[in-house]
Amino acid sequence: MKAFVIPGLTRSGHTSRLLLTFGMIALLAGCGYNPVYQTTGAVFAGYSESEATPYVLQMGDADMACDLGRSLDPLVYSFSRVTDRPDTTGSLLQLLAANCSEQQAWEQELRYERAIFNDDVPEAKDARTAAKRWHELTAKRRLEAFNRAMRAYEYDPTDPEAECPFLYADQDELTFLLGLLTGLQAIINDTNSGGAAGVPKDIAPQAERAAQCLDNEKWGGLPNAIRANVWLLLPDTRPMMSPDPWRLLKNSSELGVEAGFRASMALEAVAGETAGRRDVIEDVIRRFDAAESTIQVSEDYRLVDQVGRNVITHVSDKLWTREYGYRTPAAYFGQLSPESSSDTETMDLDDLL
Repeated sequence: MKAFVIPGLTRSGHTSRLLLTFGMIALLAGCGYNPVYQTTGAVFAGYSESEATPYVLQMGDADMACDLGRSLDPLVYSFSRVTDRPDTTGSLLQLLAANCSEQQAWEQELRYERAIFNDDVPEAKDARTAAKRWHELTAKRRLEAFNRAMRAYEYDPTDPEAECPFLYADQDELTFLLGLLTGLQAIINDTNSGGAAGVPKDIAPQAERAAQCLDNEKWGGLPNAIRANVWLLLPDTRPMMSPDPWRLLKNSSELGVEAGFRASMALEAVAGETAGRRDVIEDVIRRFDAAESTIQVSEDYRLVDQVGRNVITHVSDKLWTREYGYRTPAAYFGQLSPESSSDTETMDLDDLL
């Protein structure tokens, strides 16, 4: 019967194999599977992890890096539909994208401070609302970065007995560490958004516990800076006989300068802001500026230092805008003391433009 309908089918092995191949392709296409996509995804993910990520970490242009994260994340992570999720690279891309939205939140915070300085209530209310929306988006991106980083290394942060993940190389350690950092930052951004992002607060103790898996000195004090921030946010998580969180933060900042990237110093400034410790903020800004003449910025992690610089600059700009109505003039970075008040009367106009 079959030989009558399709003459030769049963007689030619070559024809049978050809039809079988086409049939398989048609079947796979019908299921949405394309081996070319899968191969492309694997190649793209591998390239991103082995070449693009180290390149980006060496960049000194944080603005371009954040644009890269925002534009590439949908493309890179879309391959999770056809192959394994590229969580390692995906975590860093979300982290970079979050820096973009946080920059927008910062601009709105400065607009709010200028409006308050000028007694413009409607402008202040609008700026505050806009800042909250950008903080909400930032919190969501950072929560996603945290989740991807934990998945990438098969670490269950909800398990109190979880063993430290096996991290093969320095890049793995840094990716895991930055994932913990973004989890902590997600909580702070969500708080600034009024809780709109719904970031679970139990991330904080999870990050504190996981940070102990990393070498504190090797990573510029960042693991201990994360722990100290958590202790300040949630005092119940602070172990007995542990050092004072503020002293630990200052020590972490010193280790950051020695390591060549001042992310710990940025965390110390954020802790000062969160706790309303203006004395800490002013001290951190002064030490950051003083370190400019001594620090050897790490070539491998230049971006980490630059992001830390952006945080410190924003904290300084907020204080200056609150006091004088404008951002920190370049020649006055590192200063925000009672002496600065008199300086404003004789400040060269070039410093303000």
